[in-house]
Amino acid sequence: MTQVFDSLAIGQKIEGAPFSPTRESIRAFCEASLDYNPLHLDDNYMQGDFGRTNFGGIIMHGMNNFGVITRMLTDWLYERGGVQRRLETRWKAPVKPGDTITPLAVITATRKTEKSHWATLDVQVLNQRGETVAAGEAMVEFPR
Repeated sequence: MTQVFDSLAIGQKIEGAPFSPTRESIRAFCEASLDYNPLHLDDNYMQGDFGRTNFGGIIMHGMNNFGVITRMLTDWLYERGGVQRRLETRWKAPVKPGDTITPLAVITATRKTEKSHWATLDVQVLNQRGETVAAGEAMVEFPR
């Protein structure tokens, strides 16, 4: 693990697999999460205004952003013997059926402790227009 950890560099970038939500994948997430909020299911409901915001149709669950980030991290970490320990995100913009989102990460810090090796990463999810739809921070561990 030390060799893998020592090869990490501040500024190193990681890119995850793109994801394109569909009405069907949004419905499946409703069923898996038991979250049947009309934001994710009812186009007529979503034609209304929510304060100063009008979405114009259903939107993907924000937790799907969390999922694409986690997939990126675990795909990258698993083959290197690392483990995801913490992930915090903020939703910045809605994602609609037909969008394509891609998770990205940049290593911002590394630290060795007596028991383990740690890396901190800035994470974000971009849509097909390059707009940030989610952003946050992750901490990963490379156990000794």
